[in-house]
Amino acid sequence: MNDIGIQPAALTPASFKSAIKPIWCPGCGDFSVLSAITKALAMIGRPPHEVAVVSGIGCSSRIPAYTSCYGFHGVHGRALAAATGLKIARPDLTVLVTGGDGDGYSIGGNHFLHACRRNVDLTYIVMDNHVYGMTKGQPSPTTEPDWDSKLAPGGTHIRVFHPLVVALAAGANFVARAFSGDPNGTAALIAQAIRHPGFSFVEILSPCVTFRPEQKEWKTQVHASPVEATDDPVRAARRVMTDDGLNIGVLYAGNRAPYVPERRPSPAAVTELEAEFRV
Repeated sequence: MNDIGIQPAALTPASFKSAIKPIWCPGCGDFSVLSAITKALAMIGRPPHEVAVVSGIGCSSRIPAYTSCYGFHGVHGRALAAATGLKIARPDLTVLVTGGDGDGYSIGGNHFLHACRRNVDLTYIVMDNHVYGMTKGQPSPTTEPDWDSKLAPGGTHIRVFHPLVVALAAGANFVARAFSGDPNGTAALIAQAIRHPGFSFVEILSPCVTFRPEQKEWKTQVHASPVEATDDPVRAARRVMTDDGLNIGVLYAGNRAPYVPERRPSPAAVTELEAEFRV
């Protein structure tokens, strides 16, 4: 109840949607991911003004504009750096980071490693479609070596990047995979990731039907992980090294304490600091 006795309206997925209509290609998996994110935030129950969504560049990085939360659309590969600074400065906020496999694992790969290592309490959601959709079909770090395309005839012949392996090795406290074709299951998994303390990483298989139409078959290929989540990184490592890339569920839920820097009182009042910069 508020001061005048009016009960606040219950939060629903619609509470977190902006009036801006997504401009993704018809059939893009990111539509379902956006739906899952708004459902997850409704489950969490924090109002939009207590949530911040940060992104980099790419199709999936448009998501902040499609929510009613605070949003920051940053530069390519730098979303985790911005989100880490935001969470440390405003620990009261729920901070989500959204991006794609190109933005997160290529130009943003270094930030990904150190965000896992620092273990700041935020949630990183990566929509992985094994291609750069915005740059018209360029192979990404997760593209299969033999995938033939106009931009890489005959394939790149470069070993793929394994996000879950890297996240676990670098120190992420929660590692999971979801599939955009299951928005309700994805929403529940995202909510679990947000509630879990520390750096939570959720890879979402999100088909690019324009440049990778064969990914439509993912809906018949994904399957629930045959084993329960573990808090033992050694056991999780064994499992993920034999993973076929289509297991859905939580791989690892650790118990490492999140990084919380010591907050010291400012040595001077804000007005005094401002005075030093007057010209």
